[in-house]
Amino acid sequence: HHLSALELKKLDGIARAEKCNLERVYEAIKVIKTLNPRPGDTFNVPIIDYIVPDIYIRKINGEWKTLVNDDGMPKLQVNSYYQDLLNELKKKRNEQSPEKDFFKEKAYAANWLIKTLQQRQSTIQRVTESILKLQPEFLECGIEGLKPLCLKDIADDLDMHESTISRATTNKFAHTPYGVFELKFFFSTGFKNNATSTSTDEISAEAVKNKIKIIVENENSKKPLCDQAIVKILKADGVNVARRTVSKYRDMLGILSSSRRKELF
Repeated sequence: HHLSALELKKLDGIARAEKCNLERVYEAIKVIKTLNPRPGDTFNVPIIDYIVPDIYIRKINGEWKTLVNDDGMPKLQVNSYYQDLLNELKKKRNEQSPEKDFFKEKAYAANWLIKTLQQRQSTIQRVTESILKLQPEFLECGIEGLKPLCLKDIADDLDMHESTISRATTNKFAHTPYGVFELKFFFSTGFKNNATSTSTDEISAEAVKNKIKIIVENENSKKPLCDQAIVKILKADGVNVARRTVSKYRDMLGILSSSRRKELF
């Protein structure tokens, strides 16, 4: 009867409603914590979809390299039997036939498909290399080193259209020393980073989210930090963000509010 109050840690109200002391409520909560809120999950076999990276970022002989993952790509080539038939037809230069036109059309389509797949891999590698060139701090520091970046920055660097960059980074994943990330992860807005009196650098939104996550992980669970307290810690670290921004990022990270994070015992 008191799940909503329990969620909000309003234990005094539960004690009054049940006409008992807080110790009795604590004992009840300890029992509740041992229960499975979704008992049906025991009979459910989850389907795990593993992410296969499209590209690997590794440090080889002191230099960062990008290696395209070709394992998941089909090894395509024109069937030698049909290629031989086409070559025989081509020898008959002055002879026109429906068969010759048919084979030429299909061979062109097949070679176009193979070339397109090769171009796709090349574009992913070029885009990744450009991202790393514009995000050098990420290679050494991880998420903390991410800078603001937009599609136009990469498009200008590679002399490509923004729509091409968008397609090349959608649902394409990179395996890095800091985890597997979608290439779009490296694009985000930013905030002024005033960590030093002379610093005018910006810090990306993803880096700010990571800072919030680390702050919460290291807080005192008996006295969790409110959003305004997190704002002050970030400001002391040179990052100026509004309380509502911290609240929004906390929600995006799946972190509960301070009242719901509080451990009572």
